[in-house]
Amino acid sequence: QVQLVESGGGLVQAGGSLRLSCVASGSINSINGMYWYRQAPGKQRELVAVIISGGSTNYADSVKGRFTISRDNAKNSVFLQMNSLKPEDTGVYYCNIVARTYSSSSPRSYWGQGTQVTVSS
Repeated sequence: QVQLVESGGGLVQAGGSLRLSCVASGSINSINGMYWYRQAPGKQRELVAVIISGGSTNYADSVKGRFTISRDNAKNSVFLQMNSLKPEDTGVYYCNIVARTYSSSSPRSYWGQGTQVTVSS
């Protein structure tokens, strides 16, 4: 089984910064993509950023230039540096990975429990 634990959320004023972390543990053989999603109150979950195994990244238009996704393959970790935060960045941020375990040859999607980010105006 695979577990994801996020940390780093909190309350910050507009213009501030936060750094989210997500550590994956368990019988992980390899990780393909690592993702950050967010869900604002009353809205659908949306993709914020992705980083694939080769290091290529992609971002939602709303966060380009402000957020940076990175990963530490040795520690099965992914990070999201969030700068110049805006009130509309408020929501629950979820870590998601697509990974193969030693017990399954097919990649599967795994989710963290989420961490709350609140940006005050």
